[in-house]
Amino acid sequence: MSKKSILMAIGLITLGIIFGVALVGNFSSGVRLGFARGDQDVKLGGPVPLPTQNSTIKALSENFAAVSKAVTPSVVGITVTTEAKKPGRNIPQDFWHFFAPDQDQPQRSQGFGSGVIITPDGYIVTNNHVVDGASKGGIEVTLSDKATLKATLVGTDPTTDVAIIKVEGKNLPAAALGNSEGLHVGEWVLAIGNPLGFLTSTVTQGIISAMGRNIDIIRAAQGRANYAIENFIQTDAAINPGNSGGALVNMNGEVIGINTAIASTSGMFQGYGFAIPVNIVKTVAADLIRYGEVRRGYIGVQIKVVDQTLADAIGMKEAKGVFVDGVVKGGAGDQAGLKDGDVILSIDGREMNAPNELQSYIATKHIGDEVAITVYREGKTFEKKVALKARDTKELASADEESAPVEKESGSTLKASFKGLGLTVRNLTKEEKDELGVERGVLVTEVEPYSEAAKRGLQPNMVILDADKKPLSGTAELRKVFERKKEGDSVLLRVRIDKETVSFVAVQLAK
Repeated sequence: MSKKSILMAIGLITLGIIFGVALVGNFSSGVRLGFARGDQDVKLGGPVPLPTQNSTIKALSENFAAVSKAVTPSVVGITVTTEAKKPGRNIPQDFWHFFAPDQDQPQRSQGFGSGVIITPDGYIVTNNHVVDGASKGGIEVTLSDKATLKATLVGTDPTTDVAIIKVEGKNLPAAALGNSEGLHVGEWVLAIGNPLGFLTSTVTQGIISAMGRNIDIIRAAQGRANYAIENFIQTDAAINPGNSGGALVNMNGEVIGINTAIASTSGMFQGYGFAIPVNIVKTVAADLIRYGEVRRGYIGVQIKVVDQTLADAIGMKEAKGVFVDGVVKGGAGDQAGLKDGDVILSIDGREMNAPNELQSYIATKHIGDEVAITVYREGKTFEKKVALKARDTKELASADEESAPVEKESGSTLKASFKGLGLTVRNLTKEEKDELGVERGVLVTEVEPYSEAAKRGLQPNMVILDADKKPLSGTAELRKVFERKKEGDSVLLRVRIDKETVSFVAVQLAK
């Protein structure tokens, strides 16, 4: 073997010895081949993709955090123990959902909600449906620091779904209450509450999705005959059962609404939540704390939306304002000179284009307050000063006693059909007049499905009292009114819905 070969062999043997020592060392240290030694750092993840955060995003994130920190201590959890279900209670459980405790069980049960501290000495606002049916001593409040206190019920207002409870305390963190007027769709909001009863102090973020929503859930829960004020703020901030009574907050940390309901097919959040505007809450809360009841003023009118067909029927160029369907005799509106068929365009300079807008604004007023109402009547616009009164439950008269007498039409069972409207009527018999409590009019006998008459709400057994502001004694007079109109014209009808309700209905003649 040459000298060169011997040297190469010695070198390979040396490398083998060194590698073997290293391998034994790794195994003795408990680290397998291919892994770092125990005294080496393990580096996970990669480099920061955006080491410098966008200043706008950073500021927004910091604002969310600051608002959450400031407001969360003002939001409490509420546990309510209830007795057997109250008779007549009918909380909707299909599409529109209250965040209500489960009160459908016949036995004693518990539910959960939220509330907002509004005074340092312990007054808390929540929803009426959260505390409705609570047993004596059955309301318990959990503060954000986990302290638990018994609460007493101060007062409720089912009309707005607001309630006030009270705990004994000093220097509690009262929330700042903002202004719900002037809010805009698209504004950032946070919802703070206690969803599902155990996810305490949860903060979710979203925007104002819509304003002035009337989902008719309060009236449905109380019974359809009851008066209700609904002018909800809609939001997509995530809210679920348990959030009821919690805070909807703007980016200044001010409460602008009290969360109350969701639209959902499952009973859980699907992107549509609703809150009571804080301006209504403030008025109701102040009355409940002062008097234990709400001393709300009323105009004393029955109202409905003005659509284009109704606008055409009363000679308005565009659909705006709120139509006065009836005036309560002796009420504030009646004393100020408002009449059936008037259109309220504005109150105190604020445009009114939906009944719930009018109701929610008047809900911030008290008995004796005076409001300036701009009225449209028969082509003229003028202003009326109305001093609000306590609610008068007296219903409107079934027929206008001051209407001019009309000639009685012979043939009490004479029928008339108006195919363009999908409507058939006939004269009233004397017995029917006595039974219905009317002196004149024509009886609706048939309404074709999907017709103009059906679309406008006419139904069999209603009585048409007037057409185009002319009193009717029979079908011939109604036919004459329609014959004087041309296709596409709208006609205003005054209709007896039932023994207690008279309303205006506008129909458009077929084109």
